[in-house]
Amino acid sequence: MSSTAADIVLVTGGSGFLGGRVIAQALTEGYQVRTTVRSLDKEAQVRGDLEAMGVDAGEKLTFVEADLTRDDGWARAVAGCRYVLHTASPFPGREPDHEDDLIIPAREGTLRVLRAARDAGVARTVVTSSFAAVGYGRPATERAFTEDDWTDTDSDIPAYIKSKTLAERAAWDFVEQEGNAMELAVVNPVGIFGPVIGADHSSSINMITGLFSGGLPGTPRLYFAVVDVRDAAELHLRAMTAPEAAGERFIAAAGDAVSLHQIALAVRERLGDAASQVPAVELPDEVIRQAAEANPALKGMLPNLGKIRHVSNDKARTLLGWSPRSSDDSVATTAESLLRLGLLPTANNQ
Repeated sequence: MSSTAADIVLVTGGSGFLGGRVIAQALTEGYQVRTTVRSLDKEAQVRGDLEAMGVDAGEKLTFVEADLTRDDGWARAVAGCRYVLHTASPFPGREPDHEDDLIIPAREGTLRVLRAARDAGVARTVVTSSFAAVGYGRPATERAFTEDDWTDTDSDIPAYIKSKTLAERAAWDFVEQEGNAMELAVVNPVGIFGPVIGADHSSSINMITGLFSGGLPGTPRLYFAVVDVRDAAELHLRAMTAPEAAGERFIAAAGDAVSLHQIALAVRERLGDAASQVPAVELPDEVIRQAAEANPALKGMLPNLGKIRHVSNDKARTLLGWSPRSSDDSVATTAESLLRLGLLPTANNQ
């Protein structure tokens, strides 16, 4: 799929941690970019974040006010666009009272964007899903999860994980049944890390700040895969234009799952004395279980202790030529940026 600098790319959720990086990547590659925000009051923040990334957006970036829960604004947002990169998604601060409070907005918001894109004659839409739609509700095995795997929504899983799975399923069904000529590609990121610009960042990064809190003398045996936000943004652009990407999903991961212990060691090595309170040892599961009896905030991690969900990024590497940064480099860069901005407990106490 050939592209020109005259092509307009719509990025939904431009004020988000990933959305901002996707805008920066698209502008760097020479595209005209339009982005949606829930309030135009966010424009100054987005432009400021881009400037901090070293990108001068100027007149190449325009804004439209649109909310995933309402039809208003979406026809104007997609008008004249060749591509749509749908990165916006609701993320709860806590588990909702009822799972439908999260599932319905996630699914209907995705379909609202896809309908508007189809009606505007958009050539290809890239939807940001999640590894949550790939690797949950099934036993963790030695075999790595791939894009052929789907989370089992009939299993006992959190509402957020179910919402991401059902929203992605709905996107594929819509494009197959009602998408006309519009193509769809999907990116499924794991935990998103990377350089932070301000206090608004991905929830995954709370794992880094937690390492500095001094709440535990060591790290729990938790394992998860990592991707740098800059690499995730680049993968969105590759999925947007590569002919081979049409009709495909791509797991965005730096590599296989890593332990929280490995992440802590990478941060300690990069930050030196500034990370002296980051735990250097890994705790037995029984210690965490006992601590959870006195600290309910720890109970949520108990089902995942020692569980490794292996991940493969082979498809993005081989089909799209994607070459992400290492997990260690991504998490260390995250910690450096948090330290620089005074967003770590160690920075606040100095």
